[in-house]
Amino acid sequence: MPFFICPSCGNRESGGDRTAGFSTRPKGCSKCGFGFVFELLDDYYPAPNAAFFVCDQTGRVLDAGKGSYELTGLTDEDVIGRPVKDVLGLRWVDPGDGGPEADTDGDGETDPIETSLEWGVRSLGKRVAVKSENESAAEAIADVFPAYDDDGGLMIVLTPEG
Repeated sequence: MPFFICPSCGNRESGGDRTAGFSTRPKGCSKCGFGFVFELLDDYYPAPNAAFFVCDQTGRVLDAGKGSYELTGLTDEDVIGRPVKDVLGLRWVDPGDGGPEADTDGDGETDPIETSLEWGVRSLGKRVAVKSENESAAEAIADVFPAYDDDGGLMIVLTPEG
């Protein structure tokens, strides 16, 4: 049975919990009421200090969830509607993994966000430098999950290193 995680509060629940009752329509988070949750294809537990960002199918931020302010110093109003790579100043430290290529800027490096959006695959454990507008640079481990619905999009989980 698949697991789901809420980007707003980090709550995990099983697939059966999401459609319990009369409706087959998936519910939002049962803990905080957030409108949608992301399916995890295997067991995944983010670190307590992980930051969650939800993006649409073009990579623009829809919501900055649990831990995002602590990592970046940016509020929801600062990030919503803006390209996630720009607002967080993401620079991939080891982007190449031998998987499907998504070199959108011609620099020969694979971008896990573009790979997830284009191919609908997860990218786990990618090292990234984060330089938001309000904070000094920090290194993190990024896990990128595609949305498995008709709208597309993705969830990015950034775990600060050190």
